[in-house]
Amino acid sequence: MQDEEILALFALRNEQAIQALQEKYGALCRTVAMQILGSPQDAEECVSDMLYQVWNAVPPEKPEKLAAYCAALTRNTALNRYRSQHTLRRGSGETPLVLEELSDCIPAENRTDQILDRIALTDALTRFLRGESAKNRKVFLLRYFSMLSVSQIADETSLNENTVKSILKRTRDALRVQLEKEGLL
Repeated sequence: MQDEEILALFALRNEQAIQALQEKYGALCRTVAMQILGSPQDAEECVSDMLYQVWNAVPPEKPEKLAAYCAALTRNTALNRYRSQHTLRRGSGETPLVLEELSDCIPAENRTDQILDRIALTDALTRFLRGESAKNRKVFLLRYFSMLSVSQIADETSLNENTVKSILKRTRDALRVQLEKEGLL
């Protein structure tokens, strides 16, 4: 089923919309939550929470990219759950590592994940990523949105791990420079 058809079902308040959304994007959202939390049960709860949030938001919301909208809702739900659990071992250790990496280019007194969420609400990060090559953008998003490990990104992109690490470092450095230029640091 196409995204427009799913959104039309939501607009009609037809409960088949939830099933269609879960069939189309449930696996993606479970993967996003699983990378952050490391628990299939917690990931499944995050997907359920996302479905509930979409049901309550659509309409009046009409997301342009339904997959990205669902993934972002799931990611935020999983990060909130992660913070509430205060467990460093979840997410195969990638969540604290990813947040620590970003703290190098987004220094703050508050928690880095809160700053990242605030910046994501602005279009500064979007503008920066649009200026990056498709390869760099994909590597950056796989690491800092999907929270995949360097080896998982290497497998996903057919790059070697050193190349992935290099791309991530250069992209973080460029992001830091861009945010400084825009006065966001």
